[in-house]
Amino acid sequence: MKTRRKFTPEEKHSILQEAEREGIMETSRKYNLAHSVIHYWKSKYLTNGKEGLKMGYKKVDPNIRSLEQENERLKKIIAKQALEIEVKDELIKKGEAHFQKGRRSL
Repeated sequence: MKTRRKFTPEEKHSILQEAEREGIMETSRKYNLAHSVIHYWKSKYLTNGKEGLKMGYKKVDPNIRSLEQENERLKKIIAKQALEIEVKDELIKKGEAHFQKGRRSL
């Protein structure tokens, strides 16, 4: 199984410059890259400059991920409690209204 090669943004930039000088097909053969990869890098470079050549995803710190999960869990608990309070308030209002009705008729 082939291992995935990783190019730094500087390497990608130099490959793009070489592709401009010598042609995309020659450069893709030299570096054993698909020409679509060079076109993809070029479009990223044209839209965002050298910043566009950096890795497309950011690694998320496991601590941050666990804090986000805890945050979601707590939000669900709070939402459940708020719903319970709302239901109880509605029941109390209905009970009071029913009690007031019964008192007037006596």
